[in-house]
Amino acid sequence: MAGRLYVSVSGIRAETLADVRVLVDDLAAREVPVSLLVSPRLKHGYRLHEDAATVDWLRERRSGDDAVVLHGYDQAPTKRRRGEFAVIDAHEAGLRLAAADRVLETCGLRTRLFAAPRWTASPGALTALPRAGFRVNLGFTGWDDLVTGSSTRARVLGFGDGFRVDPWWCRMVVAATNRTARRGGHVRLSIAGKHLATPLARQTLLDCVDLTRHHELTPATYRELTLTRAGHTAA
Repeated sequence: MAGRLYVSVSGIRAETLADVRVLVDDLAAREVPVSLLVSPRLKHGYRLHEDAATVDWLRERRSGDDAVVLHGYDQAPTKRRRGEFAVIDAHEAGLRLAAADRVLETCGLRTRLFAAPRWTASPGALTALPRAGFRVNLGFTGWDDLVTGSSTRARVLGFGDGFRVDPWWCRMVVAATNRTARRGGHVRLSIAGKHLATPLARQTLLDCVDLTRHHELTPATYRELTLTRAGHTAA
C-alpha cells in the first residue's frame, strides 16, 4: 500500500461539535476525509443517543467520505486511570463491545472499526473484538486486521487521548510528520475535539496535513482497511 494520510477526531459531542464541524470542513476543502472516533458514553453523564444534533451530523458525514470508528464504551481515561480497554479480560471486553455496538446500531452508526481509548487494547480485548464482529483494531503503533491476522506499523501523532499540546510537542509532531511523509510512509494524525479550541493544536494539525499533501500522500479513512477483495466495504 502506498503512503496514506489518516486523520481522526475523537471526543465528539454537543460541546465540541461546532469546532469539529469547522475542522472537518477545512479538511474537506483540502480533499481530506476524516475518521470520526465515536464513544456511546463519555464523562459527566454524556449519552450519544441523547445528543440528536451530533448523531445526525455523524450520520451525514458517514454517508459521504468520512468513517465512523467505535472508540470505547463508557470509561474515559484520566491521568490516574488507564484507558477502558487497556487492562480488561475477554469476557468484560465482549460485554462492553456488545453494549456499544447496540448503541451505535440504534443511532445508525454501526461500524466494524475499533480504536480503544488512548489506542491501547489488552490481549483480552483483542480476543473479544473479532468475536464481536470487528474487522480492524487501531492501536497506537499500528493496526491489526482481525480477519487475516496481519498487522501494519504506523504510529499515531496528535493532540488529546493521552497526547500533549505543548509547543515542543507540536514541533515534534510536525517534524515526525514531515519525516514519515517524505519517505512515503503512513501518517496518522489525531486530535480530541476539546483541543480544537486551542489555536496551536488546531493549526499544527492543519500544517501537518498540508505537509503530507506536499509529499503527495493519499488521504484516506480507516474504512479503507475493511475493503474486501471485491472492492465492497464491510464497515
